[in-house]
Amino acid sequence: MPEALVLDADAVLWSAERSAVGGRHLLLLLHGYGADEHDLYPLRQYLPDAFVVASLAAPLAPPWPAPGRSWYPIDGFEGADASHVTRAAQAVIAWIDAHAAGAASVGLLGFSQGGAVSLQAMRLEPQRFAYAVNLSGYATPGELPGDAELAERRPPVFWGRGTNDDVIPGFVVAHTTQWLPEHADLSGRVYPGLTHSVSEQELGDVAAFLDKRLTALDTVD
Repeated sequence: MPEALVLDADAVLWSAERSAVGGRHLLLLLHGYGADEHDLYPLRQYLPDAFVVASLAAPLAPPWPAPGRSWYPIDGFEGADASHVTRAAQAVIAWIDAHAAGAASVGLLGFSQGGAVSLQAMRLEPQRFAYAVNLSGYATPGELPGDAELAERRPPVFWGRGTNDDVIPGFVVAHTTQWLPEHADLSGRVYPGLTHSVSEQELGDVAAFLDKRLTALDTVD
């Protein structure tokens, strides 16, 4: 059995003191391949202030000369082992157990690889996560034991992608297009002309989605 991945707790960028997470809504940022914890952290200026934001660093170093970090190897989507995505998601859950167990709620916002890991974590523990934002990412093909429960819970998921994104293969996009509405309360939008990136328009949509999540969470509380 492969050794469990461990996230570097000291690399996490927090929008507030770590001790402030207790009883507050936590939003985790999961960057894409070749980036690091600094990549998505500036997005916090577009997000509701009520969240404590924690930007995580992926556990792996991609092959030289690629910079940054990675959540799992990318040796080609067709031959990729879905267990690599699962190991990364398990590492995120273990980090939450160790450093954010007292949060009032936990949401996930991931880009590309980070988006895939976000959905995978939600599939592993559907009761753990209040929602997910998947930017230019996808749902990993294959089945997980938590999928049935996820389909019953139907947590809110925002999925945004661009028409000119040539990084994520078409068959994975097609799979995600079918899979997400079956397992989540999907808010999806395709942005004309957008490449494998994030636009101002998309960030506005994400902020509106998160505002709705806050309203719903505070109503439940």
